Amino acid sequence: MASFLQFLPTILSLHWLIIINIGFISSNQIPPKVQTYVVYMGSSSSTDVEVAKLAHLQLLSSIIPSEESERINLIHHYSRAFKGFSAMLTEKEASALSEDREVVSVFPDPILKLHTTRSWDFLEPPPHPTTTSSSTTHHNHLSTEDVIIGIIDTGIWPESQSFKDTGFGEIPSRWKGVCMESHDFKKSNCNRKLVGARYYHTISTKSSYRSKMTTDSGSPRDPIGHGTHVAATAAGSHVRNVSYYGLARGRARGGSPSSRIASYKACSEDGCSGSTILMAIEDAIKDGVDMISISIGMSAIFQEDFLSDPIAIGAFHADQMGVTVVCSAGNDGPDPSTVVNTAPWVFTVAASTIDREFKSTVLLGSGKTFPGSGIHFSDLSSSKTYPLAFGKDVAARLTPLSEARSCYPGSLDPEKVKGKIVVCIDDDPTIPRRIRKLVVEDAKAKGLILVNEDEKGVPFDSGIFAFAQVDNRVASQIINYINSTKNPTATILPPVDVVKYKPAPVIAYFSSRGPGQLTENIIKPDITAPGVAILAAVVPNRDRTVVPIGQKPPEYATRSGTSMACPHVTGAAAFIRSVHHQWTSSMIKSALMTTATVYDNLGKPMANNTGNYANPHEMGVGEISPLKALNPGLVFETTIKDYFKFLCYFGYSEKTIRSVTNKNFNCPNISNDKLISNINYPSISISNLDRHRGGVRSIRRTVTNVGSPNATYIARVHAPSGLLVKVIPEKIAFSETIKRVSFKVAFYSKHEASSGYKFGSITWLDGLHSVRMVFAVSVE
Repeated sequence: MASFLQFLPTILSLHWLIIINIGFISSNQIPPKVQTYVVYMGSSSSTDVEVAKLAHLQLLSSIIPSEESERINLIHHYSRAFKGFSAMLTEKEASALSEDREVVSVFPDPILKLHTTRSWDFLEPPPHPTTTSSSTTHHNHLSTEDVIIGIIDTGIWPESQSFKDTGFGEIPSRWKGVCMESHDFKKSNCNRKLVGARYYHTISTKSSYRSKMTTDSGSPRDPIGHGTHVAATAAGSHVRNVSYYGLARGRARGGSPSSRIASYKACSEDGCSGSTILMAIEDAIKDGVDMISISIGMSAIFQEDFLSDPIAIGAFHADQMGVTVVCSAGNDGPDPSTVVNTAPWVFTVAASTIDREFKSTVLLGSGKTFPGSGIHFSDLSSSKTYPLAFGKDVAARLTPLSEARSCYPGSLDPEKVKGKIVVCIDDDPTIPRRIRKLVVEDAKAKGLILVNEDEKGVPFDSGIFAFAQVDNRVASQIINYINSTKNPTATILPPVDVVKYKPAPVIAYFSSRGPGQLTENIIKPDITAPGVAILAAVVPNRDRTVVPIGQKPPEYATRSGTSMACPHVTGAAAFIRSVHHQWTSSMIKSALMTTATVYDNLGKPMANNTGNYANPHEMGVGEISPLKALNPGLVFETTIKDYFKFLCYFGYSEKTIRSVTNKNFNCPNISNDKLISNINYPSISISNLDRHRGGVRSIRRTVTNVGSPNATYIARVHAPSGLLVKVIPEKIAFSETIKRVSFKVAFYSKHEASSGYKFGSITWLDGLHSVRMVFAVSVE
């Protein structure tokens, strides 16, 4: 049977022909396009849900023609934490609604994407709260059982051992959530660990130009495993002796294994509707979660303002109501300015490696072995070798050799490839490794040796198809062997996992980088956590390309992405909240940020995937250290007033801000983007320090003492060349009556300084605590 991939280029050509032909249809034959819009109306003040719903239906009826009355319908209705709705509208109708005085913003419902255990041992995880330690014995804290984490994702697989409730007490009475039933999910699937599970109907148009809506049947159950993996990473229970078909064997658990989980299924494999994410955030707040974990984000290319971003909107209101929101930074690295979820009230997480590597060794017919990386469960072994070929030597007829050497779709001749191990060079980052693997596998090859320098620290899982990824140095030797041998052969040995691998952590190649597109005056991402080859619970997958012959579907598997890094921080934050239940979200965030480490397990500064030292636009303040964060000494409290000022400085009108906040707030007389640097954040970013016009900028910060009441701290500055940094005063003292102290940081750009970003840090020391604040200054 002919391969689908063989005909992919032809199909794409036909696709463009169809688009061209459609372009000749007369414009008066096409009715106005209808699509889902989100209508955001700010903070909620109404307690009567039905009255608010009726008002919103009346608003719709005022702009939708009577002959299309079926569209006078609310897809989602928001009324608890914030107010608004989503509905099917034309562009003209959306524009008309945006003029209404009660409307803050109207925007097309975006489709957000998923940012798709040894890691906690590597992080030196915190002990169970009942364990006595010097940093926790003086706190009268809650059990982590009282912390509820809301996971907004693809749902959950409740049968996983990671969600068993052995040893859990009664569910807190403040919990108001539900366990929704469906054809494959019963109330009994929830327990004292998995306390709630919701799902949302997917509503769409059958045609872009018709208003008829359809809904799916729905279920809280996770069909793809992303949500299950995220939930288990954040708060999975202790499960002994788990592995991924023998790899990464050990004990699996989440960052806060005694916390409870509430699942909100707002996504499918195709993505996540922004309006549904907003609904899930509102439900989570109403249900009584303490924090929300969101491993999802907008496109890095099409970032709009904060009030057109469903996650930013929902997270703002969650923070106002005391709920911490942790989000992934995105997987669009290593390009700069690709980070998403950059609002200051969101805790934004980058991804790094852990001290474990999966080795997949290449054995040549000559007897030489070469190291590679990857995960595969093929039946290849050292007992037999197979013909070895370079991609360009097995090219399909009339295919450019440049395409065949990189195994471009449709470039290989199946007759020449069958039964061979093929070497491909990954020189086009737009084609993922998964596609190249499918191209070679579809051509009936025995295995793939992929030459890829950039992603060498991120092991690719190829299922039952033999795979090894090698660097350029190894590749040149393998290709020399092919060219110098009459009948070259090779095999790919079964993978093995190597622990205590060095150096680690390293910033992952895919992890999105700063500075933020919307404003450079906040450092984003905020922090880094493990996100590469993380072992956690998954949906048992019966796919024959994944499950080895004679084996059962895996219940645990490795996944990589900032999606995996995000729940590490959520779990750590949950633990801190259980110890310091009176702390606000910003205090927890500050504790994790100011105690983060910037060193790897060799004692050297953390590096990025290229081997260069990582900077704050890649790693934020560094890698989380959960134990240290329990006793940070000082914290930076970013208050609601700081966030109000941020909205002013960003450029929103007072009218808009009052609608968003439901407060009679007045913006400072002087408001501009540069002043965002002055909100009381645990890091400092200055987007423009002009060395030709004085080159001086003064930034103010306030710290709150959460350690010993009588403490004195001294500032230590680590400044880069070309930048003079002074802290005023250099010594700050606290007492029983003085809990908060302010200080200023003056940045002076030397005239001879080179342009570009300069990075450094200010550390407050009292002999017991080290409170580190990172800065990024762009010298122009």
